[in-house]
Formats: sequence, structure tokens, C-alpha cells
Amino acid sequence: MGMLDGRVAFVTGGASGMGRASSLRFAAEGARVVVADIQEAAGQAVVDEIEAAGGEAVFHRTDVTSEDDVAGLVARAVGEFGALHIAYSNAGVGGPDGFEDAAVAELDHAWAVNLRAAVLAAKHALPAVRKAGGGSLLMTSSGTAIRGRVGNEVYSALKAGVTNFTATLAQSVAADGIRVNAIAPGWIRTPMMEAAVPGREEELARVLPLIQPLARQGTPADIAAAALFLVSDEARFITGVTLPVDGGLLTIAPERPEGAAAIAELFASTSARR
Repeated sequence: MGMLDGRVAFVTGGASGMGRASSLRFAAEGARVVVADIQEAAGQAVVDEIEAAGGEAVFHRTDVTSEDDVAGLVARAVGEFGALHIAYSNAGVGGPDGFEDAAVAELDHAWAVNLRAAVLAAKHALPAVRKAGGGSLLMTSSGTAIRGRVGNEVYSALKAGVTNFTATLAQSVAADGIRVNAIAPGWIRTPMMEAAVPGREEELARVLPLIQPLARQGTPADIAAAALFLVSDEARFITGVTLPVDGGLLTIAPERPEGAAAIAELFASTSARR
């Protein structure tokens, strides 16, 4: 018996990285999954993989910055599978690095994808989850929400908004049998992370022991395992939390000089090569 038997879930950003891994894991545990993304071919490939393993899934093209698209995603989940129990708002974009030179359009896009999208997903998912008798909302925050990173001030602030939204919304909907939690990933090997430090695997491997106790880069499967726990009945007494999944990154004092210097050097050298 799977941990999510009988549940219906959607996962935004479900075509790659953490969203792909979570879609696959949810389906493996019995959920019927709507894979939501703007990457149509990659999203359909995730659906094909789920179906090949005996699961049920559909792809729904979703621009999370569009309220119509998000409303359509919820309608597709209910129309296709009859209900909605789990809404995982995972889609995100990096940056902008710095903000003084960033165009307003770039700032607005970061806000729309990283924070407003989570609000829109909750706005449209909650009525369906209430009608289903309760369930779980999950969001992807970041370790930078808890400890902001210099040079990435806007992203840090937006993810802090996700964490605060998680905590306050959890209080608002608890009486409806709905739990709301978030995950704060650390250094996870995803396409977004690889784009942030392209071709720097050896340098990143050198830096990681300086900044976190578990000296390896995380994987999307690490996030999917945490996501499964938080949306399942195993976490039935947990709501309003942002769970770090970061190899202990946040346990190390931010003023640790060697780690801070190594990260600053890594990002500075990466920016110089662009």
C-alpha cells in the first residue's frame, strides 16, 4: 500500500529537477499526479515515465505567473481525477543576482514566479482541497529565506515571503483539515543550480565541506523524500513549518569565514566568466 493511495496531487515545475523527482515519487506512492510546467516535452516525458511504472498522471501546461493557467491547473486535476488533495508549489527561478542594476521587468518576473505563484496556487487550490475533505499544501522555499545570501537579496526576500506565507496560511486553514508546509532546499543538483555555477563541479565539491556538515551536494531525490513525508499522513501533526533539507548548511554559523569566503569567490568567478 502506497503512502498516497487515493490522493490527487499537482506539482508545479514538475518537468525537471525537484519537481520531476517529486512527481515520480508521489506517483510511486499511489497518487494520481498532474505534472505542471511550461516545458511541454519534458513534462510529458515525466508522465510517460510514471505511466510506464504503472502510475497515473497527466501533463498540464502551466505558466505559474498566469492566474488563468493556475485556475486551469486546479480544474484539470479535479476534472481528470475527481478531486485535489495535494498542491505542491515548486516552480521557481533564480536571481536576479544583485538588484541595483536589475531591470524592473526582471524583478517583477522573479516576484511573480517565486512568491506570487505560491499565493495563486493556494488561492485556487484551497476550495478544491476543502471539498475533498482536507489535504496538504506544500511550497518550495529556500535556505536563503532563513539566512539571506549577499548578492542574492531579492531571491532571499521572496523566499522569506514563501516561508512567512506558509506559516500564516497554516493557521488560517487548519480548521479545514488542511496542512501547509514548505521545504528549504540547500545545494541541490538541479538545472537551476547548475546554471548558477556552470561547469564548477570540482570547485563546488571543494567548497561544500566548508559550509555544511554533510559534505555532498543534495539530489532532487532528497527533496522528493522530504516532500512525500510532509504531504503524507506520516506528517499529520506537522503544519506551518519550513523544513531545511540542506545537509546541515544552516547549522553552521554564517560568520564562519572560510565558508563565506569560498562561496563569495565561487559566485564572483562564475559571474566574471559570463
